Amino acid sequence: MRGITYYDKNGNPFCYTEEDSHIYDFDGNPIAYIDRESVWNYDGKHLGFIHNGWIIDHSGKYLLFSEQSTGGPLKPLRSLSPLKGLKSLKPLKGLKELAPLRPLTSLSWSKLTMDEFFV
Repeated sequence: MRGITYYDKNGNPFCYTEEDSHIYDFDGNPIAYIDRESVWNYDGKHLGFIHNGWIIDHSGKYLLFSEQSTGGPLKPLRSLSPLKGLKSLKPLKGLKELAPLRPLTSLSWSKLTMDEFFV
């Protein structure tokens, strides 16, 4: 699997995935994982969805985009990605909560901060 970098609404690189489904910040910390087009934290909390190369929140608003993203709001110019830190060990995955229904998408950026989303 080719690596994917995800950028915020300002075009700043925020996180990436290189292998299978684990999402890392640029310090090398695992912050979430992807399973069946859903984004989960390691405690089992459902965070959002993957949609056309985007990460969207529970209200259907766009939070992060990748080079492969299609549709959605206007994407800003992307900044260069920082060097990636050494990856930390991945925590064990907790029991997943029930995922909510996928929302209809809007054309708006999410108002959530990255800290609010990746809790």
